[in-house]
Amino acid sequence: MNSEFIEALNTIEKERGISMDVLIDAIESALISAYKRNYGLSTNVRAVVDRETGSTQIFASKTVVETVTNPHSEISIQDARLINPLYEIGDVLEEEAKTKDFGRIAAQTAKQVVVQRIREAERGVIFDEFVEKENEVLTAIVQRVEKNGIYVELGRTDGFLAHGETIPGEDYKNSDRIKVYVLEVRKTNKGPQVLVSRTHPGLVKRLFELEVPEIQSGVVQIKSIAREAGFRTKVAVVSTDSQVDAVGACVGQRGIRVERIVNELHNEKIDIIEWDADVAVYIAKALSPAKVLMVYINETEKAAKVIVPDNQLSLAIGKEGQNARLAAKLTGWKIDIKDQSSAEQALEAAEYEQNS
Repeated sequence: MNSEFIEALNTIEKERGISMDVLIDAIESALISAYKRNYGLSTNVRAVVDRETGSTQIFASKTVVETVTNPHSEISIQDARLINPLYEIGDVLEEEAKTKDFGRIAAQTAKQVVVQRIREAERGVIFDEFVEKENEVLTAIVQRVEKNGIYVELGRTDGFLAHGETIPGEDYKNSDRIKVYVLEVRKTNKGPQVLVSRTHPGLVKRLFELEVPEIQSGVVQIKSIAREAGFRTKVAVVSTDSQVDAVGACVGQRGIRVERIVNELHNEKIDIIEWDADVAVYIAKALSPAKVLMVYINETEKAAKVIVPDNQLSLAIGKEGQNARLAAKLTGWKIDIKDQSSAEQALEAAEYEQNS
């Protein structure tokens, strides 16, 4: 090894992000494995690589004996005492080994160990890089679509998008660019496995953070998100500055900001509402676009009874109950919706029974 070899290691360090310590350790381990295999040794062997010159040394432990039968693991008492007169038979000393006569098999062993260690190190670097990106949004390129899911490219590694994490009705083709939410990064024998999603509410949250500067600066905060991917999402926002309209900031001029997010989510409908500390007001807003006449709060059961105009009942409930369901998820309250006529009839019936 020489200075050119050290330069090659420096290049690997820069391009793959693997520290020089890890690379040198891999080389030293490879030399040890090669030396042991070449000479059939099981004794302790130590290798040292000079970081400046690239020169190497191998030190092997040798037992002091009367008659040497294996020069690679034994040393005669006479030779040992030339090193130190105090050595006795049975002592163990460390001596630099000669490596010039390494065989072809030994060289192959060294190469295999180095490649394996560098691969492991690179996997570790990639894992550390992506584990920090959990709960973040990344741009992915679709590689291939298979029965078990979609494999996407995330730069230095691949991601896996399970069919259950895809937006209903979305069609994925090779080379498509999509935004994905990083659910989890796992360590596997084949390297890090990055699990991503297109349905997680966190995807909507991160997209708003990327699109709306007021959210990035903290002036506008996202308080809650309820989502049924591919159909509808409700987002509750609040402004910490009385002069900034939270809903308007998220919608953007002529709706351009929210439109970009809607397009990214395969035309998923997004309701942006203003969060309110008053639970009754908050629930009424959460049922948007329906108009609400009255909200009765039951603090004990964390339940609300909502009265809407007769012509707003179906809108408040939504198709297959979706609007009411999302409003309940968004607010964290149970919501029972009644039209005005039914509520008045129920009240009249209650009054009648009371007076009877």
